[in-house]
Amino acid sequence: MTAARRLPQPPPDDVTAVIDALLAAAGAELGEASSAQLLDRARGLARVVNLAQAELSRVVARAETQEAAAADGLTGMRPWLRGHVGATGPEAAAVLAAGRLLERMPVLGAAAAQGAVTMGQLGVVGRILTADVWATGAAGGIDLPAMDQVVTDTITGDHPRTLTQVCQRIADTIDPDGPPPVDPTAGRFLRITRRTDGTRALRGSLDAAGGEKVEAALEAIAAAGRCEGDLRTRDQRSADALVQLADLHLALGDLPVLRKVRPQLAAVIQLEDLADPTGVAAAARLGSGVTVSSLVARQAACDADIARIVLGPDSLPLDVGRAQRLVPAHIRRAAEVRDGGCVFTGCHNPAWMCDAHHVVHWIDGGATSLENTALLCERHHTQVHHGFTIRWDPDQGRWRTHRPDGTEILIGPMTDTRGDPLPDLHTEDPPLFADRRT
Repeated sequence: MTAARRLPQPPPDDVTAVIDALLAAAGAELGEASSAQLLDRARGLARVVNLAQAELSRVVARAETQEAAAADGLTGMRPWLRGHVGATGPEAAAVLAAGRLLERMPVLGAAAAQGAVTMGQLGVVGRILTADVWATGAAGGIDLPAMDQVVTDTITGDHPRTLTQVCQRIADTIDPDGPPPVDPTAGRFLRITRRTDGTRALRGSLDAAGGEKVEAALEAIAAAGRCEGDLRTRDQRSADALVQLADLHLALGDLPVLRKVRPQLAAVIQLEDLADPTGVAAAARLGSGVTVSSLVARQAACDADIARIVLGPDSLPLDVGRAQRLVPAHIRRAAEVRDGGCVFTGCHNPAWMCDAHHVVHWIDGGATSLENTALLCERHHTQVHHGFTIRWDPDQGRWRTHRPDGTEILIGPMTDTRGDPLPDLHTEDPPLFADRRT
């Protein structure tokens, strides 16, 4: 899904001056610089980065207070940073958390405004001296400005590496009993990060009982799959067992139905590539949008229902084969192939979180067809029914979003200080299915 292109909009004059200065610095010749000069330059640039990060955090926190993101149809500044600036989820969360921290710790905020505090240091302070800890201190009559000064002195003093220990001692002073007992399952989390090549990185935490259950299930599957000569490591066996556990439940069909569609692995591939036993690189696209080789699709097709999707000359799905589903499910599958996820500008919610929206409402004569269907997450489905509008741009081959006042929500590319677009370094992605006749 291609983002809408932003019209040239130069930043405020003060930010423009900073950008101009940095652009001049970025063009400096480094070939004749001595080691000392390079180190001095790196130290100065580090301060510039700290200054910019602190100011960005301050602005984002104020924008969050004013609910500014609602102007672009988003719930807060975290999704706005992800959709409009291209920040990752952790980056967006860190910026917002830093802004909130600097608001409640003004001494630290003043030091950050001088470029003396890094984002990593702000992250350490915010993780230990949370808003709840600070509120407990205020309620208990603790001298919070003095604590703020101690933290700032630690960061700017001779022993910044003791920051974690200092913050923990302050937290213990404010609340010696620590946080009240909570449900142990409340700390569970699982984060799956998708890399550009489609592989996943997993990070999470389970309580004692939950971890015991998961380990027992994985160990049972891993043990059942052991055979003589198995050279896999324990980590490899555990990973294979987790995938096998997913395979078992997907095959049984006992998982909850989501948006009227049974969860499944979906892959789009040209028939001749699927039939090629030698493998074709970047020949298939999985449901998440990741492009993989034909061998991955062949493996999935060994034990799967295969549905036919006919693409027209503009690469839009025209007809979906009969897979023993109702027509709305077929239309939804075609919309998922075309849209990939929520089409609201700046939103990155995947297809499984989306409703199939009638662009022209059915009650108003709109047809139940692919041309009249767009994927929208629940949040933006509601927005579109309350003033925001979406429309398909056939010339650009993408969806466009407009606010209730008729202005379009636009993101990227960046502009220079005069408002002229920067040179567009993006090249169009090659077609997934190349024309083999050329």
